Amino acid sequence: MPDQEPNQGVGSLFFELAGDLRLAMLSKLEQKPYRLSQLASELDATMQEAHRNMTRLVGSGLVAKDKEAELVLTAYGRTIVTMIPSYEFLYRNKDFFMDHSLGDLPPKFIQRMGAFQRCEAVRGVMAILQRWKNLYLESDKFIKEIMAQVPLDVIETVSGRIDKGVKFSYIFASNAVIPKGRTQLLQKVGWRNFISKGMVERRLLPEVRVMTIFNENQGCVIFPDMKGEPDLNVMFHGQDPEFLEWCSDLFSYQWEKAEPFDESKLMREI
Repeated sequence: MPDQEPNQGVGSLFFELAGDLRLAMLSKLEQKPYRLSQLASELDATMQEAHRNMTRLVGSGLVAKDKEAELVLTAYGRTIVTMIPSYEFLYRNKDFFMDHSLGDLPPKFIQRMGAFQRCEAVRGVMAILQRWKNLYLESDKFIKEIMAQVPLDVIETVSGRIDKGVKFSYIFASNAVIPKGRTQLLQKVGWRNFISKGMVERRLLPEVRVMTIFNENQGCVIFPDMKGEPDLNVMFHGQDPEFLEWCSDLFSYQWEKAEPFDESKLMREI
């Protein structure tokens, strides 16, 4: 027996959002009011198609006419439209999320995945490391990060920015693999001096599943594989203010949970 159109519950809302033309209409109306003829023209739709689909949007309470008889999103419709980018991002990257998870992210961060809609997926360890270096080099005010591991060759890059007055705050995983030579390199760049001057602040978590690095202008996020380990082969990079706010909020959330940094709790260098 074929599926019937749902007429109640959230299923009816998803049905109204299922049409490409209706989604395009909602996207246009999020920007400004339109007359139906203008919408049809800009979306290359016939007036019959436009009228039929708009009738459904009006009937569902997503769209109404204003005093000038132009079509506008209702308050309810505008709220619904703000949630669509989260689904768009997840759908666009569904192959990635088939074998990756969102780790231990609280629901309040998952509900804001629309902040990733303008992010670029960067693939390959070398390409990712180069983006990290560029992010460090292009920092003028601060660098904040949540890391499961830090390659040795970025330590000197970071210390160079700290010398220029950039404040560095990071959260490290106590179960991270520590590369051999880290202690000597930190001594070489004067890490403890940075800490004593307040230019470096750090805390410790038992484990890190979702990594992020960001400064005042750009950021990146790395999600874990199905084993819960951050996958350093794929990274989402973006500059959108909403994305940077997401990164900042995640950092603040984890910072409050983290403990004071204790070098003795780190694994041995290997």
